[in-house]
Amino acid sequence: MKQHLILLFSLLLSIPLFAQEQSYAFSLEEAINFAIENNRTAINAAKDIEAAEKQKWETTATGLPQLNASVDYQNFLKQQVSLIPAEAFGGNPGEFEEVVFGTKQNMTATATITQKIFDGSYIVGLQSAKVYLDISKNAKQKTDLEIRKAVINAYGNVLLAEESLTLLNKDRKILEDNVNDTSKMFENGLEEEESVEQLQITLSGLMSSLNKTERLKVLAYQMLNITLGLDINANTTLTDKLEMLTAQNISLELLSTDENIENNIDYKIAENSKVSQELLLKLEKSKALPTLNAFLNGGYSGFSDSFTFTNKDQRWFGSSLFGVSLNIPIFSSLGRTAATARVKIDLEKAENDLKETEQQLKLQIASAKSEYQFAIEDYENKKLNLNLAERIESKNQTKFFEGIGSSFDLRQAQTQLYNAQQEFLQAMLDVINTKAELETILNTVQIN
Repeated sequence: MKQHLILLFSLLLSIPLFAQEQSYAFSLEEAINFAIENNRTAINAAKDIEAAEKQKWETTATGLPQLNASVDYQNFLKQQVSLIPAEAFGGNPGEFEEVVFGTKQNMTATATITQKIFDGSYIVGLQSAKVYLDISKNAKQKTDLEIRKAVINAYGNVLLAEESLTLLNKDRKILEDNVNDTSKMFENGLEEEESVEQLQITLSGLMSSLNKTERLKVLAYQMLNITLGLDINANTTLTDKLEMLTAQNISLELLSTDENIENNIDYKIAENSKVSQELLLKLEKSKALPTLNAFLNGGYSGFSDSFTFTNKDQRWFGSSLFGVSLNIPIFSSLGRTAATARVKIDLEKAENDLKETEQQLKLQIASAKSEYQFAIEDYENKKLNLNLAERIESKNQTKFFEGIGSSFDLRQAQTQLYNAQQEFLQAMLDVINTKAELETILNTVQIN
């Protein structure tokens, strides 16, 4: 028995360890789909849709039959006395008899059914509930699009850090070999000390960039984990490569995509705002209409001078009532007129906002297409520059170690190469990010 308890205790202690060691591997598409399901902002947006659906039914239910019941118990600690002319009981005229009506205690149980027959505000409320649900769905779509873009940016930043570290470590190894070889040449009197110092300066700068990139890599992974909805220190591995994603994201056909503004989620949200103001205007107008409600009431009452309402022989008296209530607004001292005018002004503002959104989106689409086209062109240019920088650096290495080139020229060529490498990596990331931005504005992506 003791051994079983020890084994069980050991298993319980190991559970958190297993949970902490859980690792994740994502392609970019897998990361996007995972974030849509697990990102905390996306989860809240989905819950907003659920709440809107409940709100829709809540509004609908107010126009359906409502049943309420009540039980009232009264105990007169001192009953009210009434005066009755004494001559009604054979007494002298002008005199009054003190009498008490009713019993000291009574209990009444009632049930009431109410039903709206006509209410203009209820009709508007039903329409508003549907619009509110549409607003929540559009908000969820916008959230998903923004999360998709954020995942692409975060995923790309991690790949950029990884690729940068690979190149920097490769450059560091080559540069360390250069420093060692040059130091030996200096010791043998074949090279000047300045040459060693020039290369050491380059190596020092490279090591500083390497350390900075190491720290940025940690931050990039943490940002990706947060965007995915994981713990900030989760063990995450990426399966896509930066160059492969860049090739996949070069699509010149996207530049000729039609500008269908109505598909843009920001336009839909602005349109929702206009429709909401239209419904508010309807609501204000409906307040001038009459309302008609019906009700049916039924109940039982019991009376006694002591608490006998739980006894079997207690007598109960039934009653029922049916009624219709018509409420007709007549004059509000122009309050409803002012409220209607105010909402009309808000509607005009919403219409102006919709037109402004349309114009802004056209500008944003044109700008996004321009940025994407530039990113593709810049990528091709940086790729060519990198090839040239590699050739220049290689030539200067050969010249330097053959004694026909200076250390200053070599250092300049190496610095130019390192810059070209980083610019090429950034150019690849820009292609991916600018395409994601353009797809978001054009709404050409389908979110699962």
